[in-house]
Amino acid sequence: MDDCSSDNSVEIINQFPCKLVRLEAHAGASRARNAGAAHSKGDVLFFTDADCLLKEDTLTHVGEAMATADPDLVIGGTYTRIPFDNTFFSLFQSVFINYSETKRLTNPDYVAAHAMAVNAKTFRNNNGFAEHFLPILEDVEFSHRLRRAGCKLTVDPAIQVRHIFNFSLSESIANAFVKSMYWTIYSINNKDLLSDSGTASVELKTNVMGYFLTVLLLVVLAFTQQSSLLIIGCFILAVNLFVNRHLLTAFYRAGGSAFFIGAGLYYLLLYPLPVGIGAVIGAIKNLMRTTQFHGNP
Repeated sequence: MDDCSSDNSVEIINQFPCKLVRLEAHAGASRARNAGAAHSKGDVLFFTDADCLLKEDTLTHVGEAMATADPDLVIGGTYTRIPFDNTFFSLFQSVFINYSETKRLTNPDYVAAHAMAVNAKTFRNNNGFAEHFLPILEDVEFSHRLRRAGCKLTVDPAIQVRHIFNFSLSESIANAFVKSMYWTIYSINNKDLLSDSGTASVELKTNVMGYFLTVLLLVVLAFTQQSSLLIIGCFILAVNLFVNRHLLTAFYRAGGSAFFIGAGLYYLLLYPLPVGIGAVIGAIKNLMRTTQFHGNP
């Protein structure tokens, strides 16, 4: 599917024996995926993204998993721990997503569209991805819709794609802000704001809440000089470290001691800031949208 690409993708694709469908106008990921499904003839649909590279055995694992699966079973994969561009912020993001998407293999909250296998009839019977939706999270919405229709979700960690992030510090922060903002809007309306949902995990939510509680304690400490507040701060940190212990361990296993220290400090001391601000902005945007709706029936 070519959603009006501006690079040389079409030139490269034309060198291979595959079917290329080109949209006449840029329409977004949901429309591109639905159009691809409409042009397909197979019994199984496998979705991935333009910035993902399949491993040599990715489709083999998809075929094996779907061969014995019931039609109402949707199988997801995840990113490799090590991304295509193995730099600090890209590695941080890839490890974070890999960990978050594989910690609940049975009945996860959603299956990500960067590695999603679904029966073609099941996909069409459930109307595919929502095309008039938020700019992101269409796979989360689709997963929730599938579950309500009686489908089952599972994650096969052997199905992996290698993501190309090219993240710098600013891009990592911007990504955290944008995703948190839209996730908050969606979660408020879906009434699952505090649920453990993939990358919107209980670990991340604990980290963000702990971060802002600690900042508040430090501000109060500066004004009151109550040293007992330090004990509360240490308790919050201990709880946060305990809840996030498996993610921190994943950082160590992916990049060793140096990366573990750097990624841990970034995750604990800076990453919660854009996530928290994004959540606040998302809540405000949702409130304004709700107020406008009720004010203009």
